[in-house]
Amino acid sequence: MLHLNRFMLDWYKRWVRTGLLALLLLTLSLNLCAAGWNLGGTSSRPSGLPAGNAITDGRALLRYALPIDNQAVRDIQGSLEDISTQLRGKRWSTISGDITKASVMLRDRPEEVLKSVPDARKAEAEALIAQLDQEIASLREAVETKDKGKIETEQSKLLNGVGKLEELMLQKFPFEVPSEYSHLPQLKGRATVEMTTNKGTITLVVDGYSAPITAGNFVDLVQRGFYNGLEFIPAEDYVLQAGDPPGSEQGFIDPNTGKYRSIPLEVLVRGDSVPTYGVTLEDAGRFREQPVLPFSAYGAVAMARPEAEPDGGSSQFFFFLFEPELTPAGRNLLDGRFAVFGYVVDGKEVLRNLKQGDKIESAKVIQGADNLVQPQTA
Repeated sequence: MLHLNRFMLDWYKRWVRTGLLALLLLTLSLNLCAAGWNLGGTSSRPSGLPAGNAITDGRALLRYALPIDNQAVRDIQGSLEDISTQLRGKRWSTISGDITKASVMLRDRPEEVLKSVPDARKAEAEALIAQLDQEIASLREAVETKDKGKIETEQSKLLNGVGKLEELMLQKFPFEVPSEYSHLPQLKGRATVEMTTNKGTITLVVDGYSAPITAGNFVDLVQRGFYNGLEFIPAEDYVLQAGDPPGSEQGFIDPNTGKYRSIPLEVLVRGDSVPTYGVTLEDAGRFREQPVLPFSAYGAVAMARPEAEPDGGSSQFFFFLFEPELTPAGRNLLDGRFAVFGYVVDGKEVLRNLKQGDKIESAKVIQGADNLVQPQTA
């Protein structure tokens, strides 16, 4: 059962080595500009993602993927996220400016942030805003002493708080999954999965807001203990794959039906309110558009599938082992061909050490299990 096209990745790497990929990307970029491409779209579900370099942090991508519409909190987040870029160039004055922008929004315009928070959660949000305002002082002190390690620590703490604030704005699941998939588990929100391997523990967050069926299937299989004891299997370069029982390439056979559980290709495009199902973005004529969950972060988690069957996924999944030359800003040839449904947020050093033959000793849902909705049975 072919899950990743070897020809495609070999072709990809050859283009990278010869430098022709850069020419392709330049041409694509010029075409996009000429077409007036809008990253945010005009949908009621803004992507929130900024233009510019590809975001390579899974936590940041998950924050931007939350289906909220509040420009004030996005501005706070954007200013704090930008510190990572400026820190690499030691642009201390720009970092100070980013901190000031975030501080002004928190201190002088909290009502703009709070307007998206339901009344029942406003008190919690107000306390969180006050806490963030206090923590910014610690970040400013770290910048004044140019302490890179402390800056990163304080920035991470602030962004985690901003993420919690954004989650308080969520009220209901933003769309209805097409009825033809009602027989499949769905994740109506997010879940955190702890995966223990023989090399250590990996923590990943799976995003049902962007891929409810793909994430729901994965969480359901984790809950069943399906992945416990399975080995990582041979796959392409830059990929670590697992998910089929030993000696079997059948995927998951649902004990309730006795049939192969087939999962559709599911990709939410920036600016869209619902995912595209059952077709690659290339085949849908949307190859210029970008998914909300791209392959631009080390440890992106995606559903494997047979090459010619967009709806042929089942239990196999893979971690994408990020390589900068394979994920240039705004374009990756895997985007739209496979469904990303989450990111590794802790344990990346463990992921780097895992090889074919290593084993998933156990996997369990440690948060968000109540977001899993099982199909109704007669």
